[in-house]
Amino acid sequence: MRIFFVWLILLLVAADISAQVAEPITTNTEQQLENVTENNEDIETEDDSYLQEMVQFIKNPIELNYADAAALNQLRMLTPMQVHNFILYRNLVGKLVNLYELQSVPGWDIVTIQKLRPYINVSIQVSAAGAVKRRLKNGEHSILLRASQVPERSKGYLLDSATATNFYPGSPQKYLFRYKYAYRNLLQYGIVAEKDAGEQFFKGKQKQGFDFYSAHIFVRKVGIIKALAIGDFTVNLGQGLTQWQSLAFKKSAAVINIKREGEILRPYNSAGEINFHRGIGITLTKKNWQLTMFGSYRNIDANFVSDTSQTQDDFISSLQTSGYHRTNSETADKGIQRQLAFGGNLSYQFKRLYLGINGIQYRFKFPLIKSAEPYNFYALSGNSFGNYSIDYSYTFKNLHLFGEAAFTSNFDKAFINGVLISASSKIDLSLVYRNISKSYQSLYSNGFTENTYPTNENGFYAGVSISPANAWRIDAYADFFKFPWLRYRVDAPSTGSDYLIQLSYKPNKQLEIYTRFHSESKAINVNPGQLTLSPVTRQPKKNWRTQVSYRINTAITIRNRTEILWFDKKGLAAEEGFLTYVDFLYKPMLKAFSGVIRLQYFETDGYNSRLYAYENDVLYSFSIPVFYDKGLRYYVNINYDINKKITLWIKWAQTIYNDKTLIGRGLDEIKGTTKSEVKLQVQYKF
Repeated sequence: MRIFFVWLILLLVAADISAQVAEPITTNTEQQLENVTENNEDIETEDDSYLQEMVQFIKNPIELNYADAAALNQLRMLTPMQVHNFILYRNLVGKLVNLYELQSVPGWDIVTIQKLRPYINVSIQVSAAGAVKRRLKNGEHSILLRASQVPERSKGYLLDSATATNFYPGSPQKYLFRYKYAYRNLLQYGIVAEKDAGEQFFKGKQKQGFDFYSAHIFVRKVGIIKALAIGDFTVNLGQGLTQWQSLAFKKSAAVINIKREGEILRPYNSAGEINFHRGIGITLTKKNWQLTMFGSYRNIDANFVSDTSQTQDDFISSLQTSGYHRTNSETADKGIQRQLAFGGNLSYQFKRLYLGINGIQYRFKFPLIKSAEPYNFYALSGNSFGNYSIDYSYTFKNLHLFGEAAFTSNFDKAFINGVLISASSKIDLSLVYRNISKSYQSLYSNGFTENTYPTNENGFYAGVSISPANAWRIDAYADFFKFPWLRYRVDAPSTGSDYLIQLSYKPNKQLEIYTRFHSESKAINVNPGQLTLSPVTRQPKKNWRTQVSYRINTAITIRNRTEILWFDKKGLAAEEGFLTYVDFLYKPMLKAFSGVIRLQYFETDGYNSRLYAYENDVLYSFSIPVFYDKGLRYYVNINYDINKKITLWIKWAQTIYNDKTLIGRGLDEIKGTTKSEVKLQVQYKF
């Protein structure tokens, strides 16, 4: 009853508040981003390439009469069957005259077309790659400046630098600078500079100013050159077993989106300091053949171990992925490892068949030797290793088959195979089987697996999407997996399962409702008796969520989410969690001002029952905080177009805890009951 009244109060208060930033992303994408954060908390998540791409598509929609499969796949909204059916339809009937024709494409329902509408266009003019002069002069320049800060001072800023050995010597502000020039999707170049909170700025160990710099030039469609990358870029091969550096989603309510698809080379213009290459790459096309080659040389962060006994060489104990260079230990790790990478892809496309051969080779200056923990027995090691694979896809009637078979320099193997089935106009099925050796290891990879990286896993996934009637949709999946070897905090081979079912209702553009139930069970060490050998126990986690979005008029939308979580119910570590929020979104047509306000309440028994919630943020940014313990949160996010060239964003967020006076831990510990964040961003386009 108390929870009901809290929810009711939040709803009533929100009714009197105004303010959303740019058009929100789809609910499916919100859930996918939440899943990425939940499953990869310790991995840097500052790659905003996906958001930049979607904004670019709004400015320069994809021309459907000239788009190939790779261009359509970049939207991440279409299944391979939908892409295949569209290209087949266009080949049969010719160029489209208007977007209404899309309703005649098999598998393209009205919901799909509505989602695509901002990003696509139909033109009957002859497509041209664009002369060099037009590319250089007719594009758009943009300069983006962003500053953010947590006003409350954490322990790392309060320690006496004269006596403390571990503290933050830099200011608590975080800065981002980005310059970018883009002409459609044919030419792009720019630079990025970033400083994290706590890092020094033009002093100390950062006399060069920003902690991170990035630059790139990316060209498309020049004769047989499909893509040319100079500077920073990402590489995406096969189904992610050998290499996948761009954003890729795993299990979610979008149960049919199980296949890795996209361009092999992509420009990199983000502040993330990990998942990219630095060098040169090129993709060449000739008829049905395509060849990609790339080379990269980078200094990467690593934990360096110097041998003092002179019995062995110096080595690296781990590769760092945080991107932070604040404390003495973090700055000591910066760029200490030298990484050389080179590889490529050769592919052949003939009608419905695709075949690709992939390879990548790495060389390190210092060998990688991880700690002698049992779960590290098969971990990546040495200073030279490689990954190679064959990937394929084939479409036959209503079936789309795809997969990748990979192996390492030591012939450790990994396989992933899937099939998409369009059983009818209302039913779609997806199946994935993966078998990845416990000794298979790779860098910068991201397959459709339960593990963060594809290793030590066997599993079978089945998903179904049903549209029983107009406006209704049922999405469900079941995934069963096995880990043949030990994992971190799991001292024995183990098994697990994952289930989800979601019911969605969208009768019109004004109302959207979904409710879902998610259940997963994975093993973990449980040793309350401090035994010598930790027993391994499966701990189930279940959660139920309902979200309602209602568009009152062309300017105002109200959105509510309520979520309950049960962790290890009736077990020794039983916990419960609850979260509810109300958003009030304001975005009038052709007006300079827009914004969003959120009011939120959360209550959990501990960290194991934590919950996540996507937040609207300034342009090209997203925020997905984790919530545990008990408290309230609110944020205000405002967007104002000063004129056609200058746009301003301001976000203020604050979490108020009811049950603790210390927030965070270590150097990030804050004394008090509140933690806030202020973010200011300005963009100048010319």
